[in-house]
Amino acid sequence: MASGSPSPSPPSPQPAAAPRPVRHTFAEDALALFSGTLLISLGVALFTTAGLLTGGTAGLAFLVHYATGLGFGPVFFVFNLPFYWLALQKMGRAFTLKTFAAVALLSALTTVQQHLLSFASLQPVYAAITGGLVTGTGFLILFRHKCSLGGFGVLALWLQDRFGWRAGKVQMGIDCAIVLLALALVEPVRVLLSVLGAVALNAVLAINHRPGRYLGF
Repeated sequence: MASGSPSPSPPSPQPAAAPRPVRHTFAEDALALFSGTLLISLGVALFTTAGLLTGGTAGLAFLVHYATGLGFGPVFFVFNLPFYWLALQKMGRAFTLKTFAAVALLSALTTVQQHLLSFASLQPVYAAITGGLVTGTGFLILFRHKCSLGGFGVLALWLQDRFGWRAGKVQMGIDCAIVLLALALVEPVRVLLSVLGAVALNAVLAINHRPGRYLGF
């Protein structure tokens, strides 16, 4: 066969177009807020029944209450004020309104749940792991629908959107630091179990809530 100019190479395949984000409907957001807060209220029940601590602004407010005698409610309210401002300024009005709705719904669910749910026996290690996983799944649902329960969750979401820091890892670090502060107030075993619960909770977020992994909004 006579030599000649090389045959042209076949054209490179064109990359597939990236899928377009799909906006959540109002009904989907409403169902997500209810589902997420219901799971979180179940996790709270597991934690409180086993005598474990929590992270976030709620855990910080409990520590201040135990250390100073100040009422939990006023302290929790004051701690959340700058985060609601951050949510409104950096995350938008829709995010802030959803967050307020989720906080109110969680408050109502935890109040009603006391009359609907009780545990005759609950092993603390099981409560820490299961409570953390259930609560983390609830937060994941809220985060996927551009919502949170205020506090450091707002900061974690903003840092992820602004700098690409994983919300789960940020929240895990904050929660573990707050729970470790409780060493001055409660026995170390309860603190270690609470850290285990915080790690389980935030592992769900670190694995599942990553930039580019979910396109809904």
